[in-house]
Amino acid sequence: MKAIGPFCISARAKGALGPAISAKCYRGANVDFESVVTVCDISYMTIWHVLIATLPSKPSALRVRVWRALKATGAGSLREGVYVLPGHAPTVAALRALESTILQAGAAAFLLQAQARDDAQEHAFRELFDRTAAYGSFLEEAKQARAALAKGDAPAVRAALRQLEQQLRAVEAIDFFPHEARDKARTAHSALRHEFDRLLSPGEPTPTDVRIARLSIADYQGRTWATRRRPWIDRLGSAWLIARFVDAKPQFAWLDDPSQCAQPMLGYDFDGARFSHVGDKVSFEVIAESFGLLDDAGVRKLGSLIRYIDIGGVPVDEAAGLETLIRGLQRLHADDDALLTASLPLFDALHSALKGRDDN
Repeated sequence: MKAIGPFCISARAKGALGPAISAKCYRGANVDFESVVTVCDISYMTIWHVLIATLPSKPSALRVRVWRALKATGAGSLREGVYVLPGHAPTVAALRALESTILQAGAAAFLLQAQARDDAQEHAFRELFDRTAAYGSFLEEAKQARAALAKGDAPAVRAALRQLEQQLRAVEAIDFFPHEARDKARTAHSALRHEFDRLLSPGEPTPTDVRIARLSIADYQGRTWATRRRPWIDRLGSAWLIARFVDAKPQFAWLDDPSQCAQPMLGYDFDGARFSHVGDKVSFEVIAESFGLLDDAGVRKLGSLIRYIDIGGVPVDEAAGLETLIRGLQRLHADDDALLTASLPLFDALHSALKGRDDN
């Protein structure tokens, strides 16, 4: 190794790890370690957390508990009893807790913080976290859901979409070295969701690439804001945004045909509307950016949530709950004005919660 980086302790557990693993520290029960100090260049190396555990064959409950916990962390297995996680993995804390659990049960556990010996070993470690196969399974199930969509089986596709969202979120949670396989899965999920939305909500706008101009709130008071009837998440969220942040006395019109939108009405969320999808931004985000509202953390996060529910993308934790509530409000209120009135407190509460996270 080139002598240009900081000192590392290289610790070799006789008969346990094979080649030396560059380690910053280790702890646990006594073990026969042979240690040497070397100088290495670690500027490009991943910090690895290595758990070495020796579990008794009985009680089996401990082995099952440890196995389930390891699976949840997404740790890779070097060999039986030796598991690794990259230092940037959000599940590292769970690995530390697992070490304590094993020790408290009277078994042996050692948690090393280590670096690979060289590029080849670094590559071998990273290969343990290749999620290509998991994303491949996701793509296959998405293909089957698309076949159901072609048959017009909306309930089956809705159930499949929810399952696919959970599946994609689970894989992404343990994908510590993402690459094009993740991008392909996200694209497939987004496309499927968009096709499904078009089936249930004909007239969904086609994104444009126009520049989003900055507008003055003062010029948009007491206006009538028109959109398609039976509003879904983007149209309801946009109406909330308009009523709470833009127009102090707005009126809303729900159109059977967007071509009915004539001056002086302001259209939103349909092709040719004054405010509609631009690039990967939904109408809510376009309105927020137009009026300079994205400095508000709650508005910004709500925009990401609405975008995911409306057109897909990066999963958002609150999406399933909000989608369920909006579906319920739609069932309760056949009148669109009543639907908006019922949804306003829901968006108020969600905005407050999302903004509160940023404040805390």
